Amino acid sequence: MEAFIFDMDGVIIDSEPLHFEVDIHTMKHFGIEITQTELERFVGMTNPEMWDILTREYQMRQSVSEIIEYQLSLKIERLRSLDIGPIDGIANLISELKRFRIPMALASSSPRAFIMAVLQKFGIVGEFARIVSGEEVNKGKPAPDVYLEAAKLLEVRPGQCVVLEDSMHGVAAAKAAGMKCIGFDNPNSGNQDLSNADVIVTSIRDIRVEELLKQGD
Repeated sequence: MEAFIFDMDGVIIDSEPLHFEVDIHTMKHFGIEITQTELERFVGMTNPEMWDILTREYQMRQSVSEIIEYQLSLKIERLRSLDIGPIDGIANLISELKRFRIPMALASSSPRAFIMAVLQKFGIVGEFARIVSGEEVNKGKPAPDVYLEAAKLLEVRPGQCVVLEDSMHGVAAAKAAGMKCIGFDNPNSGNQDLSNADVIVTSIRDIRVEELLKQGD
């Protein structure tokens, strides 16, 4: 293991309930009723890709950029008002990775503005050597682009990276990049098929950095 790459939503922050709430509110604002179950298929995808599909399926008059502008401002406003910390075990995992001098990156489908708002709220911006948003590469998850870009920026081989993910699309992206993937079974992320992950954990505390390093011996 030459590097460890974190997804963010549902991994560092238990934000999927926030995303579902705001996305349902956004659809209602534009005159459309939608359920969380209908939105679960988009977990791990970028905003532009999700809204491109929804605007076509629901024949929405608004542009994707107009919808995202409304949604993102509301999401950041709600985030800042929440009394919330990182998911249990994340602080310890970051500490262990630092102890073993394993470089860390963050590769998220969220817009960079939301990524930075989360990391600043938790005071962990400086823990990541590189940060990549799915909207900054050609294709979002489940395509491997965001993870390959993170490996490139870290100057490490994709095959020597370990990824932590909570969504079906994210796991697919990590595996398509040729990386080892740990699937975090987060019940708040909805019904996610993590079966393609190399290992599935129900707690971040189950991840042992020393064991990951031994697997490469």
